[in-house]
Amino acid sequence: MRRTVYIKKKKKRVFFRRLSLLTLTVLTAALTIFFSLRLYAQITGAPSLSVPKASVFLDKNGKQIGDHFSAERRYWVNLDEMSPFLIDAVIATEDRKFYSHNGFDYKRIAGAVLKDVKTMRKAEGASSITQQYARNLFLTHTKTWSRKISEALYAYRMERFYEKDVILEGYLNTVYFGHGMYGVEAASKFYFGKPAIDLTLEEAAVITAIAKGPSVYSPVENPKNSEERKLLVLSLMKNQKYITERQEERAKAQPITLKNREWVDASRVAPYFLDAVWKEADKVLSEKGRHPAEGGWTIRTTLNPHHQQVAEEMIAKWMPDNDLQVGFISIEPGTGAITSLVGGVNYTESPFNRATQAKRQPGSAMKPVLYAAALENGYNPLTFLSTEKTIFTYDEGRSSYEPKNINGKFADHPISLAQALAISDNIFAVKTLEEIGYKNFQNMASRLGIKAEFPASPAIALGALDVSLSDMTNAYNRFASGGAEVVPATILSISDSEGKTVYEKSTIDLKQIMSKEDAFVLTHLLTGMFDPVFNDYSSATGLSMRQKQTRPYAAKSGTTNSDQYLIGYTPSITAGIWTGFDVGKQLTEAQDLAPSKKIWIDFMEKVHEGTAPEPFIPPKGVSGVIVDVETGGLAIDECERQRLIYVKDKDLPQKLCTDKSLREQRTSDSKKGKLFNLFPFSFFE
Repeated sequence: MRRTVYIKKKKKRVFFRRLSLLTLTVLTAALTIFFSLRLYAQITGAPSLSVPKASVFLDKNGKQIGDHFSAERRYWVNLDEMSPFLIDAVIATEDRKFYSHNGFDYKRIAGAVLKDVKTMRKAEGASSITQQYARNLFLTHTKTWSRKISEALYAYRMERFYEKDVILEGYLNTVYFGHGMYGVEAASKFYFGKPAIDLTLEEAAVITAIAKGPSVYSPVENPKNSEERKLLVLSLMKNQKYITERQEERAKAQPITLKNREWVDASRVAPYFLDAVWKEADKVLSEKGRHPAEGGWTIRTTLNPHHQQVAEEMIAKWMPDNDLQVGFISIEPGTGAITSLVGGVNYTESPFNRATQAKRQPGSAMKPVLYAAALENGYNPLTFLSTEKTIFTYDEGRSSYEPKNINGKFADHPISLAQALAISDNIFAVKTLEEIGYKNFQNMASRLGIKAEFPASPAIALGALDVSLSDMTNAYNRFASGGAEVVPATILSISDSEGKTVYEKSTIDLKQIMSKEDAFVLTHLLTGMFDPVFNDYSSATGLSMRQKQTRPYAAKSGTTNSDQYLIGYTPSITAGIWTGFDVGKQLTEAQDLAPSKKIWIDFMEKVHEGTAPEPFIPPKGVSGVIVDVETGGLAIDECERQRLIYVKDKDLPQKLCTDKSLREQRTSDSKKGKLFNLFPFSFFE
């Protein structure tokens, strides 16, 4: 009996000893794990919460016009920039104990484990918001135990180092909502066309429902599933007292209006322009020692939405329904701000930017560059040359060149530089190049920002070289800017994801690359293409636009077998257009030759609509004088073809148009094929 009692007591002691040992072992293991986790977390430190963020483009008025993202479209917003309904809906649905646990809902985890054991597969998820955030940042969505362990370790570190609101904010900005949208702001803009802070209760429930499975609960692809999940979200919110029963019923009854189609349309604003912006931003940020791939940039651009809209409307109106392509750009004189840009008829079909990337022959649109150089080398608007049919030799006599005018005719008398530019006489241009020299021509082109190789051929006077429309339009914009070295730009400022300004467009004084006097004289010469007083064997080249013209324009067109250019300006805007076929086709049909002038004049008239015509104001040292077009002499009643011409004060004519010596000298020197001037000395001695 006593032995039995002894044995029982002995067994009890052994049991309690083993139990104590087991308990001590478990406690030791738990403490070891706990301190190991603390040590691990302390050593590894806070995990980085940085994620790729979409960079946002704004127009010059600060309105969003597009974005750029490397892999994920995401607009990061703070919690106070989200609808309270949305925050409540997510917590009620995804993790109702979020603010009370330390990263793990152990009751949910235990339930999920039991279910996984019963089904013999990892079917049930019980991840907290912290765990889901960790998975979004660092892991894949594959269902493996190793991933779960890694997820738990990351979650522990996040809870150890970050506040709950930081974790919640990060989670809401990283969840995938389908259709390439990451985070609640992108989802809200895509599905409902509004920022996340403006979401209504029912809209917040729809957004929350998508997070469960974007492909299953997208209201765009699966509206029925979306509706059922929305009702569940609302029910959970009511049960947890985030909303009242009345709010629930009202939200259930409220129809959902999706705006995803409008978002698609809005995302296509000025795509060619935005490509150019990102290219410039890449360069600017790299020079600042920042990495464009960081994302999260807010880039305020120079885009004038009215200018862009008008450009696109006129292109859509006048371009024929064939393969003809277009490039268009407008620039602000004085600042170089690019206000609109179109690189082709259809960006989706061809993102190649014909305004900035294509290099085509400008034809006679190059002549103002030549004459800018001529004005620096003794020419003036009343410089006369004989322009009969001429064969030019070059390359030390080994080659010859015989230019022709567009209608195959030639003048039978001398004409002035002013008239030659207005009617686009080719003989005058080539003779001018021979007089001033190739070096002076190329030097002027370089100063004007034209990056091109200039072959040693007389044909370059007529634009027989490849240049970009953006370079050519920039050159004209420097004329419009009074000869200042204005640099074209698409960006006003760049701020990083924290709101710090890292770049702002400079407003420093600009260098003069040609004199203000020459720039103005050339500008006034370029108004001649719209004036019929210059008509001769050929008409002034801009007369087809004259009927629509309501203000002074300085402009020049250029036409080759394959390309059409037209560039011009007012004191407030410079615009250039190119039309042509991409490869292997010439401009022969009337419908292909007409669009450039129609688009250009309609754009200029529309963007200036409602404003008073702006005159070109001459600088000091330049004076206007009314002359006879035929002789260049001072006009009186007897001379019918009169025109206001601006010249530098030293170049003012001294003889009347009726002075016989003018006509005699014109006739005499025309036969000799010499250069004519209205001065008692030669500029080329």
